[in-house]
Amino acid sequence: MTSTSLEPFFYPHGVAVIGASQDPSKLGYGLARNLVQCNYQGAVHFVNPKGGQLLDRPVYTNIAAVPNPVDLAVLLIPAMAVPQALRECGERGLRAVIIASGGFREIGSEGTALEAECLNIARTYGMRLLGPNCIGLLDTHLPLDVTFLPPPAPVPGEIAFISHSGAICAAVIDWAHGQGFGFSRLVSLGNQADINETDVLAPVAADPHTRVITFYMEGVSHGRRFVDEASRVVRQKPIIVQKVGRFAGGQRAMASHTGALAGQESAYEAAFHRAGMIRAETTEELFDWARALAWCPLPRGRSVAVLTNAGGPGVTAADALEANGLHLSDLSHESCIALNYILPPVASIHNPVDMLASASPELYAACLKILLADSGVDAVMVIMPPPPMYAASAIAKAIIPLIQSADKPVLVCPMGERLVHEAVELFQAAHIPDYRFPERAAASLGIMAQRVEYLQKVVKDGILSNKQLDIDPESVRKILSEAEKKALKVGDTFKFWLPPKTVNQILAVYAIPTLPVELAHNPEEAVSLADRLGYPVALKVASPDIPHKSDVGGVLLNLEDAKVVALGYETVMRNTLSACPQAEILGVQVQRMIPPGQEVILGAVQDPQFGALVMFGSGGVEVEGLNDVAFALAPLQPSDAEELLEKTWAGRKLHGYRSLPPADRNAVLDILMRLAKLATDFPQLIEIEINPLRVLSEGQGAFALDIRVRIG
Repeated sequence: MTSTSLEPFFYPHGVAVIGASQDPSKLGYGLARNLVQCNYQGAVHFVNPKGGQLLDRPVYTNIAAVPNPVDLAVLLIPAMAVPQALRECGERGLRAVIIASGGFREIGSEGTALEAECLNIARTYGMRLLGPNCIGLLDTHLPLDVTFLPPPAPVPGEIAFISHSGAICAAVIDWAHGQGFGFSRLVSLGNQADINETDVLAPVAADPHTRVITFYMEGVSHGRRFVDEASRVVRQKPIIVQKVGRFAGGQRAMASHTGALAGQESAYEAAFHRAGMIRAETTEELFDWARALAWCPLPRGRSVAVLTNAGGPGVTAADALEANGLHLSDLSHESCIALNYILPPVASIHNPVDMLASASPELYAACLKILLADSGVDAVMVIMPPPPMYAASAIAKAIIPLIQSADKPVLVCPMGERLVHEAVELFQAAHIPDYRFPERAAASLGIMAQRVEYLQKVVKDGILSNKQLDIDPESVRKILSEAEKKALKVGDTFKFWLPPKTVNQILAVYAIPTLPVELAHNPEEAVSLADRLGYPVALKVASPDIPHKSDVGGVLLNLEDAKVVALGYETVMRNTLSACPQAEILGVQVQRMIPPGQEVILGAVQDPQFGALVMFGSGGVEVEGLNDVAFALAPLQPSDAEELLEKTWAGRKLHGYRSLPPADRNAVLDILMRLAKLATDFPQLIEIEINPLRVLSEGQGAFALDIRVRIG
């Protein structure tokens, strides 16, 4: 049904309210009232089998009797009556319907069946459905209000809000009145029987009054489609999302480190990052950041000047800025001279600039002008504890014209409540973001800098197109076809780990360096293989039932001669059988040792929502305990691979650390790109793990020492 346009939802020529009520205590009355009182300029029609008059308009007994124009219907009737009403809307030629009624999937199996029936009817007539179990939508600029929310309606603004929760919409609108900001559009998605969060992104972003899109999200319907659509939108307008339910589901139980660490939240974090979306932890953050992005020019960098009339708040601001990845500007010599000329001798002319408690409105304005003119200042935070000698509102009036004309962001902190109330109202009326304390302002400045760097990355990635990898996946298809036949014979394909030789063949096609691994079935065979591969060697137990070999004493390293290898074979077998007497043991793997180096982990899993997810971090047996890992959606751009490394201590350490020389970081980046492509090309590879990948010195390469691949 995605081919049908959503334009009638946002630009209807006429709206029919089916279930409009003359009873002021009914939601149907509230919906009718809001549509009339919002001053909607299109045709307004009310439908109720009882007929009569409502708000000086006729009430039609059925949708067929409604005159043109009408291209949007809003249903607020008992759930069991909705299917018939949908059929009548379809016969009337309507292609856009909002089902505000509840009583569907949210109540259980009976409601789920009713919702499916409604969707089938809509598909029959080529209709799009918003809801059910939603509060509708509104546009403050058109204007249009087809919600049943109590007045007052939101004031016109620049922030769009899309929500999976209707109750959150009601609370946020009421809260926004007290916070001094408004909305451009608001969309309540409800159960999303048809229209989902991805569908509304482009129409909401197309609104010329919308400067920032905010999301209250409980999940996504189609992960990759959402990421692709959000990636297109976010290049033009920032998207801030509050994703809830992050701790509810727990982690999927998988047998590898990668699988254990790749919980649902790792996938969402990677998805939001890939799309360029900003994730807020709280509703307050959601709109703190939205106001700053909607009302301020973006900074050129992360250098911030702080202007205050007291030392304590200045120190608080300095700490908060650093905590958010920002830093205090080094003021120019000219700025310091200018500040020294107008400030008292005991004032601080160095950042943070402390004008002292006696600072007048004129002094605030003069100092702010100097800071804004300094080329080393990217943004300014103005802090205003209640001034003892002047009204806070007088200071606000003095600096507002400077802030409005500046090409740099200025965020203000009128600290307190009652004594700064009038100043707060002035700032809000002037669309200048205000925060009671410096920490919130610093967080907003950090998000603005993040937005700038994202836009720079988009440009860079556009110039440096995705690295071309010379890979022919056809040979891997043949290898996997044979492996899948064997997996089917096992009976439970979810537990089928590919044998080492098959894994090495696949990785060879993708040019991921491995060391030959041979399987020995007795001590003599282990010695023969070691002689051929070259000493020293490692021995590792081969068993589909033992994912972590070292945990059971199934790994021996640096075996220097034939006698030690023969004894080592017996030791590995004895340790394993003692620890896992029921395990299926295929033999012992023999592998040549390579020089020491740094060890990292690379992995990939198939997330049910977002597809291939790639992991990088600290390797070895303690990977889950260290939790030094980062995830990204595959495939990777070169910049994505760089970010994965820089997010972890394991990746940063590759540059060299203390006695550790720099490792071959470029080899790791190349292998990451290739692993991501492998996971993307073959989604049936549900888990891939290289642990460890040993990274040798610069220019010497990296080798996958232990690789596990599961097919499903």
